[in-house]
Amino acid sequence: MYEREIFPSRYGLDTVGFDHRGQAFWNLCPAELIFHAVHRREGRLSNSGALVTRTGKRTGRSPKDKFVVCDPATENTVHWGDVNVPMEPKRFDALQRRVYQYLSDRDIFVQDLWVGAHPAHRFTVRVIAELAWHSLFARQLFIRPPVGATANLRPDYTVIAAAHYLADPGRDGVGSETFIILNLAKRLILIGGTGYAGEIKKSIFTVMNYVLPLANVLSMHCSANLGAKKDVALFFGLSGTGKTTLSADPERRLIGDDEHGWGDDGIFNFEGGCYAKVIGLSTQDEPQIYGALRFGAVLENVVIAPYTHTCCFDDASVTENTRAAYPLDYIENACDPSIGSHPSNIVFLTCDAFGVLPPVARLTPEQAMYHFLSGYTAKIAGTEAGMGSEPQATFSTCFGAPFLPLNPSIYADLLGKKIAEHRASVWLVNTGWTGGPFGVGNRIKLRYTRAMIRAILSNHLDDVPYETDPLFGLAVPNQCGDVPRDLLNPRQTWKDPEAYDQKARELAARFAKNFEKFTNVDPQVKAAGPGFDTPALVPA
Repeated sequence: MYEREIFPSRYGLDTVGFDHRGQAFWNLCPAELIFHAVHRREGRLSNSGALVTRTGKRTGRSPKDKFVVCDPATENTVHWGDVNVPMEPKRFDALQRRVYQYLSDRDIFVQDLWVGAHPAHRFTVRVIAELAWHSLFARQLFIRPPVGATANLRPDYTVIAAAHYLADPGRDGVGSETFIILNLAKRLILIGGTGYAGEIKKSIFTVMNYVLPLANVLSMHCSANLGAKKDVALFFGLSGTGKTTLSADPERRLIGDDEHGWGDDGIFNFEGGCYAKVIGLSTQDEPQIYGALRFGAVLENVVIAPYTHTCCFDDASVTENTRAAYPLDYIENACDPSIGSHPSNIVFLTCDAFGVLPPVARLTPEQAMYHFLSGYTAKIAGTEAGMGSEPQATFSTCFGAPFLPLNPSIYADLLGKKIAEHRASVWLVNTGWTGGPFGVGNRIKLRYTRAMIRAILSNHLDDVPYETDPLFGLAVPNQCGDVPRDLLNPRQTWKDPEAYDQKARELAARFAKNFEKFTNVDPQVKAAGPGFDTPALVPA
């Protein structure tokens, strides 16, 4: 078996107090990591060359198993609550010792990588993984320093991913065998009891959401692309709303698919790769993503056919949340470096399971702040542990509440200031249902959503007539190229208009009820929501 160290760092594992006695593989290239993963039976190669893996029992994020250490450095800065659950430092230290002991004589895979394409806002992240394919995932998702540069990189943050180490809830003070714990003072993250690699990515995103806004840089859960005229577009949205799909446009250059910062001189990608949902993937609808699934890419929980190893992208027998991780440069015409100017258009993507929001609408500045704070969408099956098969209506502040360690008002205030300063146009695009709610209506066709996005970015919706939705107050265009006019008015797509009205009032009431928690909001922003409050219609 071929084993050697490649570009080990002068800063050893003792920088985080880890006394490791096993074999450590430093900064291996994708080919060697794939060799180890296949040899260790962590995955198999598909017929296109991608590494196909299984994440075990956890096939999505585990938000209820995430903790933040509460200490003097975080006590008065972190927004504590259901998302940011505190853990005592002593609990963390004890679990850290047990994880170190577990890994002490095992093979580990170490990657020293960058997060932040802008040099002024860049951090070095070290990922220490028990699994070779987790190391490959990290290498392909984060930014890869030049060959040989890792030897002199001192890690700013360290992630330790012990996938097979199971916590004892009674002893460790956690809720299950799975744990994702951020110690921001130690700059150390512990992950265990889960093979889902997305926890590595999102834990670092949470770190960026803590550090950058305190430096007056807005961190965003959005994708971004660049037009021929250097115009930048941002796409906000939770998993399953279309960020990755809609930003991968052959007519525009991809900046990034999920996480970005907005500083004084424009936007920049946090990552060096993409993490796409691939359930139902087809060459016709998503040719760029399909073409990226080659040697070096990682496929999570995708079913492959026996003998041929062909990927069965329509097979959801393992999970609906099948995923692909691949480097940004696997997308043709991606930006390098992945930075851009200030955005001209900002799109809020929502997957409306009620089927009542229009597929496209233009927002006023006050409506933009209202919908950013609301973050309405539907959680898609499989993206989180414990979800059923049907989408669940939810409100996720700033379209990324699970990853926001600071008070949401900090992110909202920064976005409002930047929209005003750079005169960005803001749009709401519904990629969910029409003609009825989930189970009755149909998902809006991707080709129509793409046509609406292209109309927005080409300014074709600037001069068309608009109508104001009487309930939600949204400006809805009367025409949008080849998109059927009836589709633009969701009420007209329902067989029973009164049933539409009932569902619309129900969703409006949900908006109003959710917004009650924002007590220190500008009255004009609060008034930009639905035009009446009917809390009695909200289901118990």
